Amino acid sequence: MIIQPGELLAAIDSPADLRKLKPEQLLQVSQELRQYIIDNVSIYGGHFGASLGVVELTVALHYIFQTPYDQLVWDVGHQAYGHKILTGRRDQFHTNRKYKGLSGFPKRKESEYDTFGVGHSSTSISAALGMAVASQYKGEQNRQHIAVIGDGAMTGGMAFEALNHAGVANANLLVVLNDNCMSIDPNVGALKEYLTDITTSRTYNKLRDEVWNLLGKISKFGPNAQFIASKVESGIKAALLKQSNLFESLKFRYFGPIDGHDINHLTSVLNDLKDIPGPKILHCLTVKGKGFALAEKDQTKWHAPGTFDKITGEIYRVQHDKPQPPKYQDVFGHTMVELAQQNDKIMGVTPAMPSGSSLNIMMAAMPDRAFDVGIAEQHAVTFSAGLATQGLIPFCNIYSTFMQRGYDQVIHDVCLQDLNVVFCLDRAGFSGADGPTHHGNYDMAYMRCIPNMVVSAPMNEAELRNLMFTASQPDMGPFTIRYPRGEGVMPEWRTPLKEIAVGTGRLVQEGEEVAILSIGHIGNYAVEACKNLKKENINAGHYDMRFVKPLDEKLLHEICRKYDKIITLEDGCLPGGFGSAVIEFMADNQYTNPVKRLGIPDAIFEHGTQLELHRECGIDPTGIERTVRQWIMQLVKV
Repeated sequence: MIIQPGELLAAIDSPADLRKLKPEQLLQVSQELRQYIIDNVSIYGGHFGASLGVVELTVALHYIFQTPYDQLVWDVGHQAYGHKILTGRRDQFHTNRKYKGLSGFPKRKESEYDTFGVGHSSTSISAALGMAVASQYKGEQNRQHIAVIGDGAMTGGMAFEALNHAGVANANLLVVLNDNCMSIDPNVGALKEYLTDITTSRTYNKLRDEVWNLLGKISKFGPNAQFIASKVESGIKAALLKQSNLFESLKFRYFGPIDGHDINHLTSVLNDLKDIPGPKILHCLTVKGKGFALAEKDQTKWHAPGTFDKITGEIYRVQHDKPQPPKYQDVFGHTMVELAQQNDKIMGVTPAMPSGSSLNIMMAAMPDRAFDVGIAEQHAVTFSAGLATQGLIPFCNIYSTFMQRGYDQVIHDVCLQDLNVVFCLDRAGFSGADGPTHHGNYDMAYMRCIPNMVVSAPMNEAELRNLMFTASQPDMGPFTIRYPRGEGVMPEWRTPLKEIAVGTGRLVQEGEEVAILSIGHIGNYAVEACKNLKKENINAGHYDMRFVKPLDEKLLHEICRKYDKIITLEDGCLPGGFGSAVIEFMADNQYTNPVKRLGIPDAIFEHGTQLELHRECGIDPTGIERTVRQWIMQLVKV
């Protein structure tokens, strides 16, 4: 079903159409755009609060700047629903985040208006600066470059690296700070407190209206406009040295804070700022979830609520007649508390994902032992390493895809020093509708190549608990536990904690001729496949290996001697992954059994449900069954 847009929105197929409207019509466009987002997301799901909070800003940016010639970078990308709707994708918006549909984030291959892929965070200033320097080099002096950074992205260290460079690059760059005090969870840290000081300062707010009244008249001063702007900035510095020091010290011209929901003021300010050369920052105050009362009140819950009743606010949940398995993240969260109650050395660390990782359970129970460090994966890893040097056992919970940003620290600060840091990698494998920027396909390959690192993956909730318990034992060194997004398989998951011997797998089912070696939750697909194959009198062996590194070499020797053919199964990248590790073992030990590796091929996979993407890779139960049959037939022919 395609949702019908409002009268003005229906006529906007590109920002050029938007710019044909009169300024007094922009308020209605903003209202219609906000309602269109609410109507669609309530039915089809997706990110919600972030895009509602930037509706007016989105309209103002496309109205004032000549996009796509002027280049607009969004950060974080889930703020960009309004941007997509205004840039020719309105009638396809109902396919957002669906298999083969629109991406949930800006994507260069999707539209010329999407100048940079931004599924992660804190990249916009670097990217926009690169674009600005390139334009400067090519002589495009009138081209504008705008980085919209919000939803906690400014807490990422890369944003400060970019600010530091941009301040001396003298390129035509505008940074719009979308300040809503939120990422997915409330923002943390000194920067958040600093921005709060600015926005609540009586001195600042007393001067603000006078400053902006004058800046609003800059365009009337002609050749003297830059001189007037300089005088205004000097006045700000003199009166507000404390508040303006951070950005001014980086040689940015700071403007604001202004109301990010006042469309008329926004367009006026942006129109003036585009005529001021060099690096500048506009501080906009917005409300995440603006225009939907429940989302404004509980911004974490309404970040990505799923489908819901847009009138009552009831979030639809699937009703079940019997108990369902928990999410792996919740098993992690509750087990953390259980382990910490038994062991006072255990600490919890996450970079801005306490609710997404369920570390918020420990943060509520033991606030002095669980830390949200902001969108700062590099810091999270080295902070954990520092804790470990003092005899503590930090569990550093990071989504697999975000762990990539802290990889240097994993090598240098944890593994080279052989420190007992436990990396719990949530969202391993395909992440679903979030798409390729969020898929956690590479962690087994990039973790297993580092000396001292243990790499493991549980097949179910009990195994996750046991691996966490094992990793918390003394002198375990660097330890990785990866698990997928979503539910496990055990409704009764609170099993006794048991230590697992590192580097040992387990037999799931005896078989003949063909053995399936699986790692992690996807082994449950193999269980289903083996049951179906048994009905055809095909008895495949199945082994849950549990560890990618170190491999269970004793078990592998037994398997290679018993079975003619071997299938490896993983929900990670095939190059360098679990299957590669098995083949390396076999080559080193001169085994010649044919091996078929099932996993994620060397390609970029788009968004869709996990099952849809597994089916595309041939690693769903049907794909596994098909591979086993083919191999059995080959054996028969031989």
